[in-house]
Amino acid sequence: MNLLESTNMAVKTLTANKLRSTLTMLGIIIGNASVISMVAIGQGAQQFTQQKLESFGPNQLSVFPGNENTQGLSTEVAQLVLADAQAIANIAPAVREVAPQISSNLQLSRQGRISQVNVTGTTPGILYVRNLRVRQGRFFENFELQQNAPVVILGSAVADKLFGSENPLGQPVQMNNLSFQVIGVMQAKGAFMGANPDETAYVPITTMAFQLTGRRSPLGIPIDYLELSAQDRASIRAAAFQTTNILTRRRGKKDFMVAANKSVQDLVSQVTGALSLVLASIAGISLVVGGIGIMNIMLVSVTERTQEIGLRKAIGATEQAILTQFLIEAIILSVAGGLVGTGIGVGGALIVGMFTPLQPSVPVGSILLAAGVSGSIGLIFGVAPARQAARLDPITALRGGN
Repeated sequence: MNLLESTNMAVKTLTANKLRSTLTMLGIIIGNASVISMVAIGQGAQQFTQQKLESFGPNQLSVFPGNENTQGLSTEVAQLVLADAQAIANIAPAVREVAPQISSNLQLSRQGRISQVNVTGTTPGILYVRNLRVRQGRFFENFELQQNAPVVILGSAVADKLFGSENPLGQPVQMNNLSFQVIGVMQAKGAFMGANPDETAYVPITTMAFQLTGRRSPLGIPIDYLELSAQDRASIRAAAFQTTNILTRRRGKKDFMVAANKSVQDLVSQVTGALSLVLASIAGISLVVGGIGIMNIMLVSVTERTQEIGLRKAIGATEQAILTQFLIEAIILSVAGGLVGTGIGVGGALIVGMFTPLQPSVPVGSILLAAGVSGSIGLIFGVAPARQAARLDPITALRGGN
C-alpha cells in the first residue's frame, strides 16, 4: 500500500466519525487559536507602546539635576539653570532643540470656573522636543520670553473645562491673582504612562520664574529639568555625549543625569516582548494538551478497530502500512485543527484591533510555526497508538482482542 492509498483510507476513516474527529481536534484548535492571538496581541501592544513613546518626542533625551553621589544633598547643590540649556543649544551640534522646564501645579480660573492644572514654563523648543501641535492660535515666541509676557497656551482638556464651547483665544484667565491672555490651544494628544499634555498649560519660562514661582539664583533662573532632541536617531549617542561634556565643563562636576528616551523605548520593547513570549508559551501548553487528547482518542480507536486491523493484516497488510495509516490520521487531525485554530486566532486578533487602540499583527512566521508544531504534535503523539495498532497479532485481532 502506497502513501496515497494510506492517506485516502485515513481520510475516509476520519470522515466516517465526524463528531469524534472534531472533538479530537478541539484541543489543537484551542491551542493554535490561543498562540496566534497572543502573539498578535503582543505584537500590537509592543507597537502601540513604541508609537506612544515616540509620539512624546522624536530622538528625545532628558537631563535631570543630581546623580547617585548627590542623593540627600540640598537641591541647590545640583540645580540646573536656564543658562545650561542655552549653552547646550548654542554649542552642541548634535542637538536640534532644547526645552528647559519649570513645572508647578497651579489653579486656573475664569468667570467662576476653576481647574487645577500642571503649568509648565518652557521655551518654543518644546513643540519639537515633545512633538506637540497647536490646534488654535499660536505658541509664544522668543520675544515674549524676553518680555516675561503674561501669555498662556492651554491644553485641549483645560480649554474645554474653562471655556466649554466658547473660543478661548484672546480671553483672560487668572493664575496666582495675575491675568494671562490665552493665545493658543494645543491639539489633543492623550494620556500615556501618567502624563497627560491635554491637562497642561504652557507659559514662557521667564514668566513662570519671575511672576508665578518667584525663582531666583545667583547663577540664573533655576529649572526643574530640561529635555532635548537629537538631530536624528543616529545622533542620540553623540547628543548625550556632547550634553554631558558641556554641562560638566560649565558646572565643574557631573551633578546631573542624562537619560535617552530611546533607552526607555528599548526597555519597554524588551519587557513587552518578554510578556508576549510568556503568554504565547502559556497558550502553547494547550497544544500539548491537544496532542495528548489525540493520543488518547487514537488509542481508543485502535481498541475499537482491532478486528479491522486483524482483517487487513490477514489479507496482506504490513505493519508498516498499518503504522503509516494511523500516523497519517493523527497528522491530519493535528494539521486540520491547526488551520482552523489559526483562522480563529487571526479572526480574534482582528476583532481586538477593531475594539481597542491596539493594532495586532500576525507574522507569517508565527502561522507557519504554529502549523508546523501542530503537525509535529500529531506525529509525536500518534506514534504510540500507531505502533500499538501495527503490532497487533492478526489472529487475536480477528477474535476481537480476546
